[in-house]
Order: sequence, then structure tokens, then C-alpha cells
Amino acid sequence: MHKDNNNNIMDSSKYVRYTPEQVEALERVYAECPKPTSLRRQQLIRECPILSNIEPKQIKVWFQNRRCREKQRKEASRLQTVNRKLSAMNKLLMEENDRLQKQVSHLVYENGYMKQQITTVSAATTTDNSCESVVMTGQNQQQNITPHQHPQRDANNPAGLLAIAEETLAEFLSKATGTAVDWVQMIGMKPGPDSIGIVAVSRNCSGVAARACGLVSLEPTKVAEILKDRLSWYRDCRCLDVLSIAPTGNGGTIELMYMQTYAPTTLAAARDFWTLRYTTSLEDGSLVICERSLTTSTGGPTGPPSSSFVRAEMLPSGYLIRPCDGGGSIIHIVDHIDLDVWSVPEILRPLYESSKILAQKLTIAALQHIRQIAQESSGEIQYGGGRQPAVLRTLSQRLCRGFNDAVNGFVDDGWSLIGNDGVDDVTIAVNSSPNKFFGSQYNSSMFPSFAGGVLCAKASMLLQNVPPPLLVRFLREHRSEWADYGVDAYSAACHKASPYAVPSARPADFPTSQIILPLAHTIEHEEFLEVVRIEGHAFPPDDVSLARDMYLLQLCSGVDENSIGACAQLVFAPIDESFADDAPLLPSGFHIIPLAPKTDAPATTRTLDLTSTLEVGSGSIRPAGETDYNLRSVLTIAFQFTFENHLRDNVAAMARQYVRTVVGSVQRVAMAIAPARPSTQLVPKSLPCSPEALTLARWICRSYRIHTSAELFRLEPTSGDAILKQLWHHSDAIVCCSVKTNASPIFTFANQAGLDMLETTLVALQDIMLDKVLDEAGRKVLCSEFSNIMQQGFAYLPPGICVSSMNRPVSYEQAIAWKVLNDDDSNHCLAFMFMNWSFV
Repeated sequence: MHKDNNNNIMDSSKYVRYTPEQVEALERVYAECPKPTSLRRQQLIRECPILSNIEPKQIKVWFQNRRCREKQRKEASRLQTVNRKLSAMNKLLMEENDRLQKQVSHLVYENGYMKQQITTVSAATTTDNSCESVVMTGQNQQQNITPHQHPQRDANNPAGLLAIAEETLAEFLSKATGTAVDWVQMIGMKPGPDSIGIVAVSRNCSGVAARACGLVSLEPTKVAEILKDRLSWYRDCRCLDVLSIAPTGNGGTIELMYMQTYAPTTLAAARDFWTLRYTTSLEDGSLVICERSLTTSTGGPTGPPSSSFVRAEMLPSGYLIRPCDGGGSIIHIVDHIDLDVWSVPEILRPLYESSKILAQKLTIAALQHIRQIAQESSGEIQYGGGRQPAVLRTLSQRLCRGFNDAVNGFVDDGWSLIGNDGVDDVTIAVNSSPNKFFGSQYNSSMFPSFAGGVLCAKASMLLQNVPPPLLVRFLREHRSEWADYGVDAYSAACHKASPYAVPSARPADFPTSQIILPLAHTIEHEEFLEVVRIEGHAFPPDDVSLARDMYLLQLCSGVDENSIGACAQLVFAPIDESFADDAPLLPSGFHIIPLAPKTDAPATTRTLDLTSTLEVGSGSIRPAGETDYNLRSVLTIAFQFTFENHLRDNVAAMARQYVRTVVGSVQRVAMAIAPARPSTQLVPKSLPCSPEALTLARWICRSYRIHTSAELFRLEPTSGDAILKQLWHHSDAIVCCSVKTNASPIFTFANQAGLDMLETTLVALQDIMLDKVLDEAGRKVLCSEFSNIMQQGFAYLPPGICVSSMNRPVSYEQAIAWKVLNDDDSNHCLAFMFMNWSFV
């Protein structure tokens, strides 16, 4: 008998054939409820007479099989999708292998040519001693004749522009799929069906260049539309104007474009580009979008003049988008630019001559943006809060753009500098042209009803030996370490009818707590958009203006030390409780860009302002297998405030002093959390010298001697200052925890080694709980030994693992815990000493 899997069910004792009407009735129920209860199945039999001859047990088996078939179909569809991705990736890898084979052959040829030239010159030197003998490779010869291959074109002649476009297309394709550039694959870019793609950077070419190829599940026309809208994904793009469009006879288009990009710091001018973009189709159905600068050597019309920008050159670059079997696209991206590195200070040149930074900021950013949209379109990513992904992306863009506008302070936006107080460490700029802001990321409600504007205080500084992800994580998680609640309250007042009085910049007098509410993230978890609630209950009741919660919209990126991001940043803007999609934003924050480490100069070990003199310390040699934390990076800080004209000078003084305070806090934090180096001499953390610290140090040592009958120090100091100094510089990590009923113990004090182990500072120490530091085994041991500690006064703990505030595991060989008694012999706190600790 024929058996149909869709309509037949086998039981252990009988065989049932369903009629089409019965299957239709069951499918209707399955669509509403794939797993009906026993009561629902019995109800189904009563409501559908055509099922009256089917036993309830058979109905149950039908639904089980139906669910199984549905699961098999989904799995088969998923496997087909993975198979298509693998096939496309295999094709991509084979093409890449062919290109590499051509590159090897090209290098072998050039090597042979070089040897021949050296032999020829060596022979020539015996008869010709003139100093004009030159060794030229084939590549150099080609570069020398390049200017003659691009004669001047008539600006009004479309044929001349088409000739430039066709040359751009040929040179771009030779970079994307050929051997025109010596590409070297970036470390960490592993090809695979779920990877971002294959990413490579240039070696030994003019300017900086990067190349990427990958797969996305979007059609080529959609991909082209996204990539051409550079403002939507290129964070450094300030504006992109298409000044003219001309169709070509082959169905393509030629566009003349002017683009402005932001400067990454306050210490160099921004760049602009005058380019020709050519969009066309190839014979195999691929789409090509290629672009290059129009210069005197290429010909074409002269671009618009720029006073505040340095004109950079885009060498043939673009996108090759090929349709993929089964849907989707294979994308090849090439970015090749010359940023005129000699026009920036020497210390910043690594930012402008690094192909890796170009790949991260431009090439990879394009690929990540397309993959993000593809996954959002397919429903693989869903965000809560009722906001569409496009709205959340727009909010992220507005935060970045607003911060970059403040850092750059363009004159045509209405920014102007005001005089300083004789010290050039902080720059103050004001903008009293609200009309300019109404069409951008700002909003008229941010300006007072009478005369006023926006003020920005900004500074740049050099960081040494501090990984940017580590610092940004600390700034994000320990806001009370550097922020002033009063200044935050003043910033939040831009959403109210009348701002608060101008606060005096000062270190936070009261601890504040923050709650981070996730909003969205990129698929690689490289960037987070979140809402931060700052609770104001810690302030005294009589200060009503401060005793309220505030909200920030915050963008954080680059916190993963293994990420491929170009920079680490923490940018935030105050918002009100309504948080509308078009909420006015006035962004402030931190932006850190790593510099390529110098291998020919000794390593410096201080965090200084760039305007100061660098003090160079003794270099250190990195042991084999150890992570190289000998990094340099540029940190840019910018804070924005609204002001009323009659208070402008007061706000400027407050902002200047506040940024100086923040700079000092960041310098202190950077030195505190800098990974320990065996051969470096870091400036030690400041020794607390308050009477409370002296008393606590005396209690700690006295209690240790009482409970263990041993001395904490080899030589017993006599004075309180000496006790604190020896405790502070003790080689083992000593930390103290509060002892409160029905409350988790929190850290209240730590010596220098303890702060290093926890990767924190004395102020931020109060935010850390003991149970968050100990691992599960450590918590169990402490619980089992807690009664002994309370009765005997101390207990030894076995070796274990704990976790720093930066989530790094720390191992220790042994620990001892003891009660710290005050002068009345009452319990004051618990002290722990972790011996021979080290980061795992």
C-alpha cells in the first residue's frame, strides 16, 4: 500500500489515511497552535465531524509528525543557505588564490628584473662614474610615465570625462582583482561563511590602501544604493555633494562630487576630496562604482576651493558588486587615498600613513554596515523598545556627527574661538548661530529663548601604555571617577525652560550611581547604543536642583581588545524622559585613536598633554608570549554646553576648568589601570594621607598581629605615616571590605597592589562588590570559612582565581582574611591579602 508522509500516520497497531478535508482541518489548527493540549485535541474532534472517526491518540501523533516535518524543513533551508554561502566563499577563495598566484609570479619577475638591473649597473660603473646612473624597476618606470598617460581633458568635453572614467575603471579592477597593489592580509581576518570577509592592506605603495571582499545577502542594486550613500555609514564624512551627473552611452553615469571629512583630533586640519565617480555594468552582470580625484595630472574640471581643509587625493578606488548564485552579492572594495601626511604634526602622522587605520575606518566600516542592514532586513536581528533599526542607526550617526562637529569647529557652521586664560591646553569655541543648527543634529529647543548659543571646551592629549579599549571600558563603567554630577545637571538643563545656575567645576563631592539600559548593538558587538540613568538620590535633600535622575543617550565602541575597530569612543548627550526619535542632542565625550608604536625609539611611560614636553624613560623589552601594551594613542575630549549671552564668560570659565579636571582624572585613571610592566617605572599612585587612612592602616596592622600572632611587616614601624607607607607599598594585594548585615560586602580600601590587581582607583573602588570579584569556587570557600573568620579572627584561603573590574582573570597562590578591629575592639571591616597574584 502506498504511504504518503503528509497524509498518513503509522501507529504501533493501525494505519490511518487522512482525507484532504481532514488534513485541511488539522492544518488550520496547526497554524494557530502547533502543540495543542489534550483538551484542545478533544475539542477539535467535537467541533469537526469529519475527524470523528480518528482516535485522539492518532491526532496527537499527527501533530507530533507535523512539528517534526516543520523542523526538518527549517533545518534543510538553513543548510541550503549555509551551503550557498560556503560555495560562494569557496569561489571567492579560489579567485583570491588565483590572484595571489599572479602576484607571486609578478614578484618573481620583478625580482629577476631587479637582479638584471643590478648586474647591468655594476658593469656600467666600471666605465661610467657619473652620479646620474639610476636603478629603475619596471614599477618605477611605469610611475614615471604615468603623467604622460593622462593628458589634460577639456572640462566641457564629455568624451574627456568618459576617458578618465574608463581609465579609473581599469585601474580600480587591477587593484580589486589583479596585482596592481601588493596586498597583505590583515591579521585576524579569517574567511568563512559568517566572517566579515577577507581584508588586506597595502605594502609599499603610494598613499594608503585597503581591500576587502565578502558576501552579503542583498541584491547588487541594493548594495550599490547603500554604498553610494556614504553619509549613512562613513562616520568621518561631513558632507557629500554631487555637483553634476552625466549619463554615458554604455548605460552608466558619471558624477562630479565634492566630499569633506572630519579631522580625528583638534591638532590637524580636516581633509576634502574633489572626485569623479563612475557607475557602470560589466558584461558578466556585475555592477561597478569606481572613483578617483580630478587633479592636474588626470585632467577634468577644477574643484571648489577650500580654505579650512587640506585637499587630499583619492587614487582609483571603488566597489565591484557581483551577483551570487542563489541570491545575494559578492563585494570587492578598494580604498586608496593620499592624505598629504606632511601637513600634520609628526606625532600624528601614524594616523595618516596607516593602511590598517584606513581599512578599519572606511573599508571594513562599509562591509559591516551592509551586513548589518542585510541581517536586519532578514529579521535575524530584532531590537526592543519599539524603535526601528534605521532610527537607532540615525541616533548613533547624530551622536558621532555632533561630536565630530564640536571637535572640528568649522567656521561655516558658525564656530569661533574665544580667548584663553594664557594656557593653551583647553580650546574654547562658541557658536551663536542657531539657524545653522536647526538643519543638522541640533534643535531650536536647545537654545535659550533670548540671545545665547552653544559652547564647546575641547582638548587633545597623548596616552602611553594604556590600551584604548581598557580606558574606555573604565570611563564607561566608572563615571563617578571623572564626571561631576553638577555639570551633568547643567548639561541636562538644555531640555528645560530655564537652565540651572552655572556650577563650579569640582570633583564629584558625592558618589553617584548609574544604570545602563541597552538599546542596540552591531552584529559584531563592536558598538553599543544605550541609555544611561544617573541617579541623584545621593545628594543632600536641601540641594533640590540636583536630587533628581538624569538620562543620557550614550554610544560606546571599541571596548573589545580583540575587535577590529579603528578607535575607541564614549560619546553621550543628555536627553529627557520622553526620549523622542528626533530628540535634540548635544554630544560630548571621549575619542581615542591608537597610534602605530615606534620601534626605533624608547618607550615613554607617562600620560601627558601634547603641548607638554615628553619625558622619555627607559625602554622595556616585551617577554615572549606577553601582550604588547606599549601603546601610544591620541585622546580627544570635547564637552558642549548651552549658554545665555550674559553668562557666556561664566560658562566658558566653568567649561575650561571642568575639562582640565577631566583631563587630570583621565591621566590618573590611565596610570592606575595601565598594565604592569616588569621593567618600566610608572609614576606610583598617590598615597592617601588623610587621618582616616592613617587610622585604618594602624587598625589593619594591629588586628593582623592580634589574630595571627605575626607581624604584617618585617620591621615594625613606629609612626602612623610609616605604617601607612609600608602598607601602601606592600608587595601583596591588601583590600578591605565592609561588613554589613543583609548587604553584599563592597571594597572600601586597597593598597597600591590591590588597586593594580582590581584595575581600579580609590574613588571607583567603592563601586566594586566582593562577590563580583571572587569566582564561584572562591565564594564557596569564603562562605565555608566565614564562621571561622568571625570566631577565630582570621582564616587562610587556598589558591584561586578572581576577576578584576575590567573582567580580566587574576590568579593568586594563597589568601588570608582577617577581622579589622577598631580602638573599641568592635568589628570595623574585613581585610584580605592576596599573595603572589598575577594576571592569567
